[in-house]
Amino acid sequence: MISAWSVADVRAAEEPLLAAGVPLMDRAAFALATQVLADLRARRRSVRGSRVSVLAGAGNNGGDALFAGAVLARRGVAVRAVLTSDRVHDGGLAALRAAGGRVVDLAAAPERVRDVAAEVSRDDVVLDGLVGIGASGALRGRAAELVTALGEGPWVVAVDTPSGIGVDDGTVPGPVLAADRTVTFGAAKPGLLLPPAAHLVGDLTVVDIGLTLTGPPAVRRLEPSDVAGTWPVPGAEDHKYTRGVVGLVAGTATFPGAAVLAASAAVRTGAGMVRYRGPDAVARTVLAARPEVVTAPGRVQSWVIGPGVPPTADDADDGQLDRGRAGLAAARGELAGLSRGPVPAVVDAGGLSFVAESCPPWFVLTPHAGELRTVLRRHGEDVHRADVEAAPLTWARRAHELTGATILLKGAVTVVVGDGVTYAQADAPAWLSTAGAGDVLAGILGTMLAGRSAEVVEDPALAAEVAAGAAVVHGLAAERADPGGPVAALDVAEAVPGTVAELLASRGA
Repeated sequence: MISAWSVADVRAAEEPLLAAGVPLMDRAAFALATQVLADLRARRRSVRGSRVSVLAGAGNNGGDALFAGAVLARRGVAVRAVLTSDRVHDGGLAALRAAGGRVVDLAAAPERVRDVAAEVSRDDVVLDGLVGIGASGALRGRAAELVTALGEGPWVVAVDTPSGIGVDDGTVPGPVLAADRTVTFGAAKPGLLLPPAAHLVGDLTVVDIGLTLTGPPAVRRLEPSDVAGTWPVPGAEDHKYTRGVVGLVAGTATFPGAAVLAASAAVRTGAGMVRYRGPDAVARTVLAARPEVVTAPGRVQSWVIGPGVPPTADDADDGQLDRGRAGLAAARGELAGLSRGPVPAVVDAGGLSFVAESCPPWFVLTPHAGELRTVLRRHGEDVHRADVEAAPLTWARRAHELTGATILLKGAVTVVVGDGVTYAQADAPAWLSTAGAGDVLAGILGTMLAGRSAEVVEDPALAAEVAAGAAVVHGLAAERADPGGPVAALDVAEAVPGTVAELLASRGA
């Protein structure tokens, strides 16, 4: 698992070490220089004669970058420091000059920004140390002008974080120099994992500089090994009811494919049984595709409600909204005939239309940005889709506060917010942004929740972990379906068994 801590937590962990005289900046700079040297060897085969520009502002990240530049200069790299602030780290600047590095002071010659940017863009590596993790808001002044003027070309290594991102929330309020690699110190920062900034981070390298971080991280990212370690593998005494029964309310005569996709994903993820609830015509379509599915009522250990269902009865819902409401009542433990006590529920698409303010945390809502906007507006928030896309964490947390449910906000980076926990998963290829992909995710998640039904109801935070794990499986299955190429939603569902088998094989390795 990758864990990210807030700026405040990192600062608190640094304070006792700094007070004791521990040379944290020396450690960070040496690790940064070591990584740059490795990148240069990989890209050029030779370090000597390569060119590196250090973009240095007033913060400690600028100091880290300058000291790293001094290390590089002593190894035969031609290093140029570009200063964007009236003040910089004096020790770092002195070390760079002593090692033979050149200095360009844009604070003294602001008219040279474009010319310097053109020179920097031809270098082999650019170190971005323009601002520190304590900075807030968009880049301003010469730093913003320089980043805006820089073209593509050099390999960019961000120092701690790409300058200009929201370090704690992943927002991108202004220009940011997109990194090919980010070398971060002590611990990952939330903005490195969260959208939209996560796509500006490149390869993430976390350097241990001796910090001791206590308390829970602000953001987590599950890795495949984390999902493998908690996957419920059936034993000799298990049967279909102990493995988890998924109740599915999905699809209408207008959108029967959503039911097929969700049912296929649930079956292929390993559900002990899938019970389909819906109109006869759609049920026949589901059975033609998945004869394992059962259409008779009975015991259910998780519900999947809403894929392919319209938000209102005005749109020919074929009775699915009433069935969905009954399923949610059963998931709350209010209808004993459909569930034995409370069970988890996945609420997607049309099911989101009747989400109340008092959902239990074992309800997982799975909206995309536009659907989350609708949920929020129904609960009194004046928000637009663009707002959700600009600050996904903020609005996913707000939706969790308003509804009580666990929120899985779908996107290129999926954000999951539950009781006291936040996950940010970036496992899916961009090809997965295709019709039906959300239906498949709902089926995967429903099965994973059914397999751990009692645990999820007992532990309010566990629903978020399972939801994040479902995003991992969904993304890995998409890549397995056609590595590097287009995928169709049904292909993703069909790739799930092999994906799970590979995960479990890695657990035993």
